[in-house]
Amino acid sequence: MTGLIINIFLMCILLVIAVMVVRTGRLFAVIVMSGAYSLISAAFFVNLDAVDVAFTEAAVGAGVSSVLFLAAMAYLPAEEKPATHNNLAAFMICGIAGLLLVAATAHLPAIGDPTAPAHTHVAPRYLAESGDVLHIPNVVTTVLASYRGFDTLGETIVVFTAGLGVLLLLSGFTRTRKHKSRTKDEG
Repeated sequence: MTGLIINIFLMCILLVIAVMVVRTGRLFAVIVMSGAYSLISAAFFVNLDAVDVAFTEAAVGAGVSSVLFLAAMAYLPAEEKPATHNNLAAFMICGIAGLLLVAATAHLPAIGDPTAPAHTHVAPRYLAESGDVLHIPNVVTTVLASYRGFDTLGETIVVFTAGLGVLLLLSGFTRTRKHKSRTKDEG
């Protein structure tokens, strides 16, 4: 029951942040609120016992993305241009998609249901093969290394590449800077 209350609380915070992001016209505020949204999402994932997803969301969503957006903001105006047209069609599409997602969740199995497909088809195989076939005593390690190895490698490559991109941006090694220094040397 406590987990459900925490999930509802975190979802309310996410909703408030999403409305604030849509309503503001200041780009710096949007970047900060997007980082906060990612951190709250990471907390939500931790509460759902998806710590690996929470770690990736916090590192990429809140950390790397925020730094990249702040670096890009140095080349953009601080204020967003006012909209010249009505976004009613976009709002309607998002609303319909949201209602479809909410309707789809009504057909999901209950949390912890032992008759859910994940518990009856995949989990017994992982538990049986972890020690006997793969000779790995820890089931979590078996799933992450053996069954989701390429997925874990892909996540690692994404985080590494994003970190490398941030380091390059922060070092100031860009075409604009090289071009300006070349122009000064020639002039």
